[in-house]
Amino acid sequence: MNRRDFLKWSALSAVAASAGRLPAQNAAAQRRPNVLVILTDDQGWGDLRVHGNTNLQTPNVDSLAREGALFDRFFVCPVCAPTRAELLTGRYHLRGGVHGVSTGQERLNLDERTIADAFRKAGYATGCFGKWHNGTQYPYHPNGRGFDEFYGFTSGHWGQYFDPPLDHNGKHVRGKGFIIDDLTDHAVEFMGRHVQADKPFLCYLAFNTPHSPFQVPDKYWDRFKDRTLGMLADPAADKKGKKTSRENIQATRCVLAMCENIDWNVGRLLKRLDELKIAQDTIVVFFTDNGPNGWRWNGGMKGIKGWTDEGGVRVPCLIRWPGRIEGGTKIPQIAGAIDLLPTLATLCGVRPVGDKPLDGRDLSPLLAGMKPDWPERYIFTHQNGRFSVRSQQYRLDAQGKLFDMAADPGQTRDVAGDKPQVAARLAKALEDFRKSLPPMPDTRYGGKDDRPFPIGHPDWPTAWLPARDATFTGKLRRSSRHPNCSYFIDWKSTDDRIAWDVDVLTGGRYEVAAWYTCPSGDVGSTVELSMSGSSLRAKVDKAFDPPLWDKDDRVPRGEGYLKEFRPLKLGTIKLDKGRGSLVLKAAQVAGGQVMDLRAVELTLLKN
Repeated sequence: MNRRDFLKWSALSAVAASAGRLPAQNAAAQRRPNVLVILTDDQGWGDLRVHGNTNLQTPNVDSLAREGALFDRFFVCPVCAPTRAELLTGRYHLRGGVHGVSTGQERLNLDERTIADAFRKAGYATGCFGKWHNGTQYPYHPNGRGFDEFYGFTSGHWGQYFDPPLDHNGKHVRGKGFIIDDLTDHAVEFMGRHVQADKPFLCYLAFNTPHSPFQVPDKYWDRFKDRTLGMLADPAADKKGKKTSRENIQATRCVLAMCENIDWNVGRLLKRLDELKIAQDTIVVFFTDNGPNGWRWNGGMKGIKGWTDEGGVRVPCLIRWPGRIEGGTKIPQIAGAIDLLPTLATLCGVRPVGDKPLDGRDLSPLLAGMKPDWPERYIFTHQNGRFSVRSQQYRLDAQGKLFDMAADPGQTRDVAGDKPQVAARLAKALEDFRKSLPPMPDTRYGGKDDRPFPIGHPDWPTAWLPARDATFTGKLRRSSRHPNCSYFIDWKSTDDRIAWDVDVLTGGRYEVAAWYTCPSGDVGSTVELSMSGSSLRAKVDKAFDPPLWDKDDRVPRGEGYLKEFRPLKLGTIKLDKGRGSLVLKAAQVAGGQVMDLRAVELTLLKN
């Protein structure tokens, strides 16, 4: 298809999106294009060879730029869950209730409609593989957000990358081998199965590397463990003005090894598209969720993951569609994760669903090589109450400083005094944006996320209540200061309480299991689970004391280690419909501790 035909095709697709169908004139009318979205975790803009990093080789990812389009200024959020929400909805994350990364703050409001909802309604098979990070309990679970198939984990951080425990459509399973190799295997199988069924697919492959823990197969680590790195993070000045390095070289080496493993898996995916003879009919998107998870080479930009400055939010974005997007296209206009839903919907002739206005723009005219009248736009960034705004040329940072990003990409000189009108215009845009947002709890200062965790959904009888979603009192503590993948330890007193704010959607009897470990010397404690006058008591009557999974790290970790947990059946409890606090306590402690607790699982029993 030549460019003129592509422009016509794009226009027809826009019409099709509004009508909910594809017109007969469209060359792809008989079969909409497939979509493969690859999202990596904590991989910075500088972690690709195509952006100039000579420390590593990423030929497969780089080929997407050579054979498709590269967005030169593509922006996401400073941390994981918000970016994922913006991909899913085409809307800023705060509009959908996502204002953190754990303890329920990562959940996407249930009245939001996702890209998977839209594509499934249009007849696509929809699959999500990897890190979800937008809610665990159904219908926050990916199977409740438009995805026919899910294989991965729902929290933000996962503590083990070799043979890890995972979730397959709500069932507990054990992965095989290195985690993203396994995720790729499942994505490849999903694509092949639906090609054989002659059904277009939306495959969302959310790799969880190079996020810590720093684990990677020997094949990749051996390439880097002793390597001298030629490109390093820019040194920073200490309090005395002396320049010093902030980079952990061993961590950087492992990240680079993980990035080369990512590239190998991208190569496997592209090869499979060729084998299935669908490369020409498949749109491939590759991007990452935030800036780098540590100080390393990143093109001299200011900031890393968690920062609202350029280095925390500017990431790679590459889109390939052979024959439709001209190879080597470089797009200078600012764009972001909010733009992917409207863009892919237009390219595929899919109508977005739901009644909420999108924040994102359709980028298909830019992908077509057109030179449209592209109005000035702003892209807004938020993290923990800090806001920044980016125009095509300027960034107004969270402190109100203005930087000319064309002349000063490292944000070294505040030009607000030289450009007061520009600073005022961006400040006004940012203020208007903040006023447009719904109220959100400031959890930094004790604000509460007032959304209960649902249990007993009629379409999904089992609810998983992990330790990260609980509140607790007493002297017990989490296994890690990072709640995401933690479990409770040091449970030694009858005064300790663990509680979940839940909404029982269906009243009835529930079978209860505690996912636990307990050494033989501590067996015998009695625990009590209660809610709104109903309760059950059970004894911890079986020992299970597995070792920590602490053998695979290449770099010492800051998070806690995981281990295997097993379900201990506690019995049944009758729960009435409605909201309340589900409380777990020890009625009697037999040994030195009650147990280590990973989660409580409740399954609605049939009448």
